[in-house]
Amino acid sequence: QVQLVESGGGSVQAGGSLRLSCAASGRTFSSYVMGWFRQAPGKEREFVAFISGSGISTTYADSVKGRFTVSRDNAKNTVYLQMNSLKPEDTAVYHCAARPNGRGSYVPYSTMAYDYWGQGTQVTVSS
Repeated sequence: QVQLVESGGGSVQAGGSLRLSCAASGRTFSSYVMGWFRQAPGKEREFVAFISGSGISTTYADSVKGRFTVSRDNAKNTVYLQMNSLKPEDTAVYHCAARPNGRGSYVPYSTMAYDYWGQGTQVTVSS
């Protein structure tokens, strides 16, 4: 069982930056692959970024590529999402998610791949 708690959200103007954190409970954090997703009002939850357990492999949605960076510190049981050049369309509740490694094939950008979710943190970008 893994518990996830996001933090770092807030309100910024377009062009600004925020860094989100996702703190995980447990002693085997490196054995989980992690994803960031976001959900805007009236829209489905969508994939933002993925990072492997070691942190070597990352994947991004086209809409954030070149602006967002996902990273993790396994010693601190934390995954980060650095968001730069924010746009109003980035406004959403951002969730982190975890999946145990070694459970077979999966699609990292699908919500169905993940077993554990955080409550989310609100990001609001004004123009």
